[in-house]
Amino acid sequence: MPRPFDPEEVLRLPLMATLATVAADGAPRSAPVWFDWDGTTLSMLGNREGSSVARITADPRVAVEIVDYDNRRGLLRHLGLRGRAGITSMDPVLFRRLLRRYLGPDETWNRWFIDEIARIDDPDGRLIRLVPESIFTNDVSYFRTGPALASRQEEDG
Repeated sequence: MPRPFDPEEVLRLPLMATLATVAADGAPRSAPVWFDWDGTTLSMLGNREGSSVARITADPRVAVEIVDYDNRRGLLRHLGLRGRAGITSMDPVLFRRLLRRYLGPDETWNRWFIDEIARIDDPDGRLIRLVPESIFTNDVSYFRTGPALASRQEEDG
């Protein structure tokens, strides 16, 4: 039985999301992504020459799935966002905020990764932006606990 939850509970966590796009032949494609949520827009990283950016430019329909999962405790929450994404130029301030979310404070970043892979100021950087048209939540965090829901609050408290 689906049990809804507040999507903000999952969107505030530094989890991986899966971005699903539509290929030219109509086939689905998916990729793991880091994301930033500002309360209305989900932003994901891309590159001008990237395959996800090319697919979204051709067909903006996307789905994003985020799963908050802890098997030991029985935590399993699924969040789905769907809609039409857009592509914008990279915003270095947003990019740095996103990197802090996943990597911690700037001074702890691996300089090789930042300089060679992330390339914050690269003019080819793009943001994939989604203002969801629909949001689906399902909490099935009872698969180990019985009828009572497991929660992150119990784990953190």
